[in-house]
Amino acid sequence: MNYYTSDTHFFHKNIIRLCNRPFGSLEEMHQEIIKRWNSKVSPEDTVYFLGDFAFTCKDIQGIKDIISQLNGQKVIIKGNHEFGFDDYSVRKAGNVLSVQNYLEISDNGRKVVLFHYPIEDWDGRWRGSYHLYGHIHNNQHCIALPEHIRRFNVGVDVHNFYPVTLNELIASRKGKENQYYEGETK
Repeated sequence: MNYYTSDTHFFHKNIIRLCNRPFGSLEEMHQEIIKRWNSKVSPEDTVYFLGDFAFTCKDIQGIKDIISQLNGQKVIIKGNHEFGFDDYSVRKAGNVLSVQNYLEISDNGRKVVLFHYPIEDWDGRWRGSYHLYGHIHNNQHCIALPEHIRRFNVGVDVHNFYPVTLNELIASRKGKENQYYEGETK
């Protein structure tokens, strides 16, 4: 099964305050995100991580330690906090298949465009493809998207710190075409 997530910001103490995360410490945030990830993802699943895994890439050993605790095969799409990311070292950290800047995949026959940032138009938008992204956390400056717009924020701040499937994202929007979607889940 494929899962999608972004913006965990491991090692970023201020993200707790900036995004009003329900954690008392950095260690608690790390433990809870790892626990929730592993409660859904099996070792055989693939997780597409859409950027900002960690706040800084200077602590490659710390990043490798966390990656090795997370179930599943991982594909990392770089975000704005992956500058200085040592792709080779990270790939060796624990079931990281690749590190990319942008990626197009198929998920059960559905084309999916993966990028850290939300984009207004993407390859195949008018032919049924989906765009998944992160970056904006829980900000409410998003536009209202009707059900037929197939663009979804997969950030942990809008999905209760769990990775999500494409089917879950699609189901979360059904019947809500007059509400804000990018900052909401079911």
